[in-house]
Amino acid sequence: MTSPSPGEEVFSLRFYQTMPHTCSYLPNREATTLFLDPQQPLTQDVYDSLSQVGFRRSGRHLYRPHCQNCNACQSVRIRAEDFQPNRQQRKVWNRNQDLTTWVVEAQFKEEYYDLYEHYLEVRHADGDMYPPSVDQFRSFLLLNASWARLVEFRDPDHRLLAVAAMDRLNAGLSAIYTFYAPEEKRRSLGVYAILWQIELAKKLNLPHVYLGYWIQDCQKMNYKQNYQPLEILQQQEWVPFHPEENR
Repeated sequence: MTSPSPGEEVFSLRFYQTMPHTCSYLPNREATTLFLDPQQPLTQDVYDSLSQVGFRRSGRHLYRPHCQNCNACQSVRIRAEDFQPNRQQRKVWNRNQDLTTWVVEAQFKEEYYDLYEHYLEVRHADGDMYPPSVDQFRSFLLLNASWARLVEFRDPDHRLLAVAAMDRLNAGLSAIYTFYAPEEKRRSLGVYAILWQIELAKKLNLPHVYLGYWIQDCQKMNYKQNYQPLEILQQQEWVPFHPEENR
């Protein structure tokens, strides 16, 4: 499946390239990142166009990997309307039907940060996002834009169990990041947040849910191939993704 080409306005944009730095995903490798000029207004049209060529959002920055000798980071997206949950995903969906969801502005709340801090301390204390800080949280997940949203997942006692950062684009929903109560293992809240966003995309008649980058040799990224049918961006074309063919 070929997506529409980026709008003409993209070709007039200015981009910058970082110096090589340690890769966050693959050991003993260096990475380079291409990012949109921070002075460029981050409009939905610009974001939409750049998402078609593999860009992601972090805070108010749009970026994509731009490594000279490596193309391991592959953009993937779910075809929402055609998505068929597997047996385990159906169990996760049913198990979380007691949760209430609220879609809110991507603004700071102490309650959000407390959950984010707890999540990183328990699940990712060995990662490059640790230790967490309020500034890091704000710069990574918050943005004052009509299309940038946070989704709250609350239990029947109104306790906040998970938060998903999500952007609404014309081409679909972009799943930015999810953090959750790590002690609620049985709920598989990370899986549920993706399933919920797929269902929302269907209700909004949006064709895709963007999952960011899949990396064949990074175990942390393997979960993305469980959401089928999936598409992968190869040579500037979105094509069906069959994991067994990429091994």
